[in-house]
Amino acid sequence: MGDDERTLAIEVGDDVGEVPAVLRRPDGATATVVVAHGAGAGKDHPFLTGFCRALGDLGVATVRFDFPYRVAGRRFPDRPPVAIATWRAVMHAARAEAAAGEAVWASGKSFGGRMASMAVAEGMDAAGLVFLGYPLHPPGRPEKSRDEHFPRLVGAPMLFLQGRNDPFAIPNEQLDRLVAGLAPSAVLKWVEGANHSFEVKGAKRPAAEVGAGLAPRVAEFVAAHARPAPRAAPATRHP
Repeated sequence: MGDDERTLAIEVGDDVGEVPAVLRRPDGATATVVVAHGAGAGKDHPFLTGFCRALGDLGVATVRFDFPYRVAGRRFPDRPPVAIATWRAVMHAARAEAAAGEAVWASGKSFGGRMASMAVAEGMDAAGLVFLGYPLHPPGRPEKSRDEHFPRLVGAPMLFLQGRNDPFAIPNEQLDRLVAGLAPSAVLKWVEGANHSFEVKGAKRPAAEVGAGLAPRVAEFVAAHARPAPRAAPATRHP
């Protein structure tokens, strides 16, 4: 963990207990992005640490956290009710750390992003959603589309970053259609040649560098959807 990061212990509930999180908050942060990991790796995977560090360098605070199954040492991800409860608790903690009026976004790699979208569809407050490889369906099973909750997200700012060669989004046209139905608030950015981990064949890079490479697009999207500051009331003129 870097010198500019600090740990948080976030209470989820009596049946779950606490989950660990790491806050990185640069001076003058303009927004906070909460980042959840994918099914096969935790909050300290180099992809996520590189992504969060790069966002911090761009003036965006981040909170990355572990789901309860990682804390318990289990292999299989939590069921949606537990994952959604965890998302709610972490977002509440992130808002408590943010400046007054600061936008707090929900983001996640694969499973983490999907659970974020389900939480928002069930009423969790978020300024918007950022998906780092949305798992639209199991590999090779496009008929098992995981998009039933998206009609409840129409109007929410959403950024989909997706690898062209991601087996969770082949055929690509299926994700194209989903995002087109959510426009204009949803934007899809394809990463040419990239797989589900955003690795490009023939262009080997460390996972931290791969994650960091996505940060500028996310920071730009977050900045473009910043809520305008309230305008000051005009001064009263006296004769």
